[in-house]
Amino acid sequence: MYLKMARRFAMETDKRLLAKAVWMLGVKGLRSIHRHKRRLKKGEFFPPFLYMSVINSCNLRCQGCWVDVGAKQSRIELDAASRTIREAKAMGNSFFGILGGEPFMHKDLLTLFETHPDVYFQVFTNGHFITDEVAARLRKCGNVTPLISVEGSEIISDTRRGRDGVLNQTMEGIDAAIRNKLLVGVCTSVCKSNIDDLVTDRWVDRLIEMGVMYCWFHIYRPVGPEPNPQLALSSEEQRRVRQFVVDTRATKPIVVIDAYHDDAGNALCPAVTGFTHHIGPWGDIEPCPVIQLATESIHDERPLAETFNNSEFLRDFRELTANTTRGCVIMERPDLLVELADKHGARDTTARGVVMDELEAVSPRRSQYQPGDEIPERSFVYRWAKKYAFNDFGTYGKHFDTARYQDPDQKPPAPAKPETPEVVSIGLPE
Repeated sequence: MYLKMARRFAMETDKRLLAKAVWMLGVKGLRSIHRHKRRLKKGEFFPPFLYMSVINSCNLRCQGCWVDVGAKQSRIELDAASRTIREAKAMGNSFFGILGGEPFMHKDLLTLFETHPDVYFQVFTNGHFITDEVAARLRKCGNVTPLISVEGSEIISDTRRGRDGVLNQTMEGIDAAIRNKLLVGVCTSVCKSNIDDLVTDRWVDRLIEMGVMYCWFHIYRPVGPEPNPQLALSSEEQRRVRQFVVDTRATKPIVVIDAYHDDAGNALCPAVTGFTHHIGPWGDIEPCPVIQLATESIHDERPLAETFNNSEFLRDFRELTANTTRGCVIMERPDLLVELADKHGARDTTARGVVMDELEAVSPRRSQYQPGDEIPERSFVYRWAKKYAFNDFGTYGKHFDTARYQDPDQKPPAPAKPETPEVVSIGLPE
C-alpha cells in the first residue's frame, strides 16, 4: 500500500510541487512543532500552525455554517495578512490554513501566496472558483494545496449547500486542479445525510481514480445561527467514521487527515493542545473557527508573538477546556464558553452579534471523545507521525480530570416528581 501511495505521488503530481510540499510542509513543519515543544518547556506559547479566515463572503449558503456569509463583506487586507504571516514565520511557522467564507473570493489571495513562497498554504474551498487559469497560477506558485469540500450526491449537495448544481461545479474545480497536477485534497463534513454515500470504500476508490491525493472526514458540528442538529451524528456513527478512517489509512493509497485523535486513538482538540488557533475575517484571534469569541486581534499594536504568549483568554480556554473534556467543547460544554466569555469580557466576533444566545441554545452532545471506545492507529507510519508531531503535548496529562467530565450521552435523571398525597374520602352526612 505504501509503495502504491509513493508511486501515486511521484507520478500524478508536479515534481516541483511535491518537493516543495515535502520541504515546507514536511521538514519545516516538523521543525515548527519542535520549536513549539521547546517553547512549552520554557513556559512560552505560540501555535505552530495558524488558520486564517481571510474573508466572510461566500457564493453558497451551507447548512450549519457559522460564518456571516450574507453580511457586508469583510476581509483581511493583503498588508495585514502578510504582516501576520511574517510574524508567524519569525516564530518558525511554515504552514497556514486559509479559510473563508470562500477564500477565492478574496481579490488578493493569489498575490498573498506569491508574496510568501517560503511557506505552505492549504486552502479550504468549495472549488467553484478554481478554473484552469487559477489552477495554472497555483501550480506556478508551487506552495498551495486546495482542500475542496464535497458534501454528498448531487441532491444532497444542493440541499446541504443551499444552491442548485453545486456538485457539478465542485467537480469541475477538482478536475481543473488535477489537470494542472496540483496536490489536491477533498474534505467532507460528515453528517447523517452523507455518511452512507461518502464514508465508503467506493467513494475513496473514486477519489484515488480521479487523482485526489488526500482526504479529510471531519464531524459535522451543529453550531451557528442555523445549527441543524438533526444532521449531527450519534456516538455510534462517530465511532463508525473513526474506524473507517483508521482502516482506510492502513489499506488505501491515499493520505487521510485526522485532527482529533492521537496515535492510541485518544481524543484531543488541536486548539486546546495549542497546536493551532484561528484568525477571523475581522482579524480577531479566536480559539478555533467555530468559537467566535476573542479579546485580541491581529490589528492590535503589540507583536503577534506577545499577543499569543500573554493572552489570558486563550490560556484560560486551553486550561479550562482541558480540565473537563478531551472532545469539542462547543458540542459538549458550551456553558464553559459562556463562563469564559463573561470572565474575560470576550467580544462576539460575528456580524450577527448573537453568539452568546447561540451557545446557550446548544444541546450538549458527544464529539470525538468516546471514553472506553478508543480506536488506535493500525498504520505504523501514522502512529510514528502522531507520536512525534500530533499529540496533546502534555496538555491533558497536566489538566484533564475525569471527575469533571460530564458525558452528554449519560443524561442526568429527570427530577423525581413530588408524590401525590393520598386523597382520603370523607363521607358527608346525609
